[in-house]
Amino acid sequence: MINRLLSRKSLARTSSAPGKTATINFYNLGFCRFADLPGYGYAKVSKSEKLRWAELAEGYFHQTRDIRLVVQLMDLRHAPTQDDLQMVRFLTDSGIPCLIAATKCDKLNKTGRRSQEEMYRSEFAACPEIMVVPCSAVNGEGVEAILKRILSACDVEEKQ
Repeated sequence: MINRLLSRKSLARTSSAPGKTATINFYNLGFCRFADLPGYGYAKVSKSEKLRWAELAEGYFHQTRDIRLVVQLMDLRHAPTQDDLQMVRFLTDSGIPCLIAATKCDKLNKTGRRSQEEMYRSEFAACPEIMVVPCSAVNGEGVEAILKRILSACDVEEKQ
């Protein structure tokens, strides 16, 4: 998703298997910095590795930082996991703005997608400040909306 957002093919390393990001990777854009943290969703790694990732993320968020926005990636094909929901609660309780990038929307047919989008909106209805954006790194759908929100959070005017 970082590559698609920044219109770069290979800035951020990618893999077809989830869980390849094992450290925090930073991307300095001048007007803001992206921090790519390890995910926890569907990675096939040991419990101890997932625990290490959780501690890494917790340490990152508990340091004093000017975090303007967290873009949390969730696979639209699946319901949010307990870990996803816990992270959203942590972010909202901490006053950190959050956007949910509901990825892989291109992998669903129209009926399945509509159903999943409704489920996501229902799941996060209690948090109206959270924007859920169906998106695809493959075809670029939703990327412009995510980028607009990032630029807004960074107080950067969008170039026409």
